[in-house]
Amino acid sequence: MISRTVLRCLLALAALVTALALTVARSGVLPLPGWYLLDVALFVAAVLLLREVPGDRVVPLVLAGGVAVAAVGLLAPPRTSDDAYRYVWDGRVQAAGISPYAHTPDDPALARLRDPGLFPEGDGCTGWDERRTAAGDCTRINRPAVHTVYPPVAQAWFAAVHPFGGGVRGVQVGGAVLAVATTGLLLRVGRQKWRAALWGWFPGVTVWAVNDAHVDTLGVLLTVAGLGCAARGRALGGDGRGLRGDRQALRAGLLLGGAVAAKLLPALALPGALSGLLARRPTRDDVLLVGSALGAFALSYLPYVVASGTSVLGYLPGYLREEGYEQGHIDRFGLLRLLLPDPLLPWAAALVLTAVVVLVLRRGDPHRPWAGALLVTGTALLLVAPSYPWYGLLVVALVALDGRWEWLAVPAAGQALYLTGGQTAQQLSYGAALCVVLLVPLLRQRHAGRASVAVGAEK
Repeated sequence: MISRTVLRCLLALAALVTALALTVARSGVLPLPGWYLLDVALFVAAVLLLREVPGDRVVPLVLAGGVAVAAVGLLAPPRTSDDAYRYVWDGRVQAAGISPYAHTPDDPALARLRDPGLFPEGDGCTGWDERRTAAGDCTRINRPAVHTVYPPVAQAWFAAVHPFGGGVRGVQVGGAVLAVATTGLLLRVGRQKWRAALWGWFPGVTVWAVNDAHVDTLGVLLTVAGLGCAARGRALGGDGRGLRGDRQALRAGLLLGGAVAAKLLPALALPGALSGLLARRPTRDDVLLVGSALGAFALSYLPYVVASGTSVLGYLPGYLREEGYEQGHIDRFGLLRLLLPDPLLPWAAALVLTAVVVLVLRRGDPHRPWAGALLVTGTALLLVAPSYPWYGLLVVALVALDGRWEWLAVPAAGQALYLTGGQTAQQLSYGAALCVVLLVPLLRQRHAGRASVAVGAEK
């Protein structure tokens, strides 16, 4: 028999899934920002009700909700990003036995691989996800005149999902599988099972991980697995003498190196895996973790270097210039811009991030590597202030491990900026996120202090 507590949570979860389905379908009842706000409100309500559910019911409820939240992302083609079409193309190119780094999508040498799904014909080329190549052909692939920007593990994923349909639906299904697998892994690694819902039920999983099918989700899965292995290694052989601990450190490094070779952003989680390193004598586990991470990253590139040489860098240098990470572009470093002139912005961001990394390496808890990973990753996103909210998927998963929910304000700021755009919106959205990140811990500490005083008074 279903208890009243479980029933209330199920009703809230059903309302959330329904709202997410309508968001993906873009119902005309509300504008898109309105649907997003409703999704967030229902997500908060569902998670709060989940915390009242008896412990033996939490795991199946979280997992079932994670499946439902992921599944509704499959109800429509990508709605807010066209990256998935590049994934399909890169997978198709590899299935034809060609390096994805060797040619641009508009290269006539690959004309035989085109189909109406990626190169529409006769529709006027007026869709939000369509543009003309230099030769006048219509395509849904973004930046068709440049080489791919995605690293080798991401490319391996694109090749792996290609046989399952060879189209955008295949990569969406792949995104759903990765999202649900991450929920299951969080249930296993996390110390409080309900926290896995902070990922599995998060509205961004439906939109960014499944409907838009961003490969960031692969990096998230590998990062969670890697940090889980790092924590187990510390518990089993943190002094560097335990063989089982060594194995976990080796696995952690391989997984984290693979995560970086999937989307680069998980490199920000590596200091968390080495939490407290500067406060102790380095152990064999530390060396194994760092060495295997670097080795996995380098070896993942090796087959593509053999096939394509230095072109494996793809569009990455051009992407960094285009996005303004090098010279303090107007769309980057919004909060720092309030304090410093533009030429100093990248240097100031690097200095602040370095200080946070040192803090984690000196004072971080090696048994909770996700805490340091969350601090470094969240700080980096606050400093850079990207307009792509799916960059925050890693933050969401780290919150699900660590429990500091205030950091969810960071991907929320990215979504707000993505909808509105402009420097003012960037500063307002990320400024609000920074306030939440700074104020909530103070309020939490104050509440804990009052509770301690009250307990002391009772005694």
